[in-house]
Amino acid sequence: MNLAAVSLAAETNESLAQLSDLLIYSSMAVYTLAFFAHIAEWVLGSRSKVGRTAAALTEQAPKGSAPAVTVQVKTAAGSTAVLDKPTVVTRAGAGVRDVPDGPGAAGGTVKGDLYGRIAVSLTALAFLIEASGVVTRAFSVQRAPWGNMYEFSTTFSTVAVGAYLGFLVARKNVRWIGLPLVTTVLLDLGLAVTWLKTPSDQLVPALDSYWLWIHVSTAIFCGAVFYLGAVATLLYLFRDSYESKLATGGNPGSFARSVLERLPSAASLDKFSYRVNAAIFPLWTFTIIAGAIWAGDAWGRYWGWDAKEVWSFITWVGYAAYLHARATAGWKGRKAAYIALIAFGCFLFNYYGVNIFVSSKHSYAGV
Repeated sequence: MNLAAVSLAAETNESLAQLSDLLIYSSMAVYTLAFFAHIAEWVLGSRSKVGRTAAALTEQAPKGSAPAVTVQVKTAAGSTAVLDKPTVVTRAGAGVRDVPDGPGAAGGTVKGDLYGRIAVSLTALAFLIEASGVVTRAFSVQRAPWGNMYEFSTTFSTVAVGAYLGFLVARKNVRWIGLPLVTTVLLDLGLAVTWLKTPSDQLVPALDSYWLWIHVSTAIFCGAVFYLGAVATLLYLFRDSYESKLATGGNPGSFARSVLERLPSAASLDKFSYRVNAAIFPLWTFTIIAGAIWAGDAWGRYWGWDAKEVWSFITWVGYAAYLHARATAGWKGRKAAYIALIAFGCFLFNYYGVNIFVSSKHSYAGV
């Protein structure tokens, strides 16, 4: 009877593992549909309000002069007086507070907005399917579903999409992240199911700890939010160069106009990336501390200069340098953005490079 029960339990676990794989593949199919919907949104959507305003400021205002703003003021007699108030603009689009929430919606294009809403809906559906695959994987082994790189990758992409949808639910205008996010998720999952695929199995005793839930889960969440910040930082660099060219009387190509004018202003992108990086940095600090405590329990020392520990600390130093640069005169803007991208590059190397190319105490979980 006991042997039959054990056999049945093993069969049920294998069935759950296969169901998890099916759900992950299904989520990839839906993410692919979301990718094409995002493409349609960008192709069919018109330029954003920020982009149209930037173009108006540079095309209509004479070089060397500030554009005039017409203000209508009602007088006591009920008539209307029209005043021209000069406005100083140092960067195309400067002072424009409108931030588009999508390439189609912000431009007022009905068809572009429709495809944008379809893309978000498909992304949400794919997220639910992928999250179900992650949870099913956890039930198949009765442990946290991030014991190897395959499980870490699937969970990481799930959390990244969840964070993006969370911003949308909170009515933050971040639909411009949708296309690069879905593209990256597809690449991440493709890598996971081809090169990193690991059979569902139990972990070695050293990883069988409640710290696996605490330390690794916070690392995944921090990485997902750092990723959103990195996307905003990269887009900021392109948008900032575009606005600088407009401000100096340059004429960007049609491709640059069609893409970059759909993005928020450079100032908005820079502010978003700074806020998310600054908000998540304390949690990354806690992640390193939690890892040190776990190392003390598992290996008898809190810090041993293991490759994973070293690159986690290098990542911490990188983001600390970025936050310091933001507060330092002369290092704001593009210089600080470069530091942020280097810091995220360190995180990616710690994620992939250390596990694949470096032998360390963290290698016994396999890929």
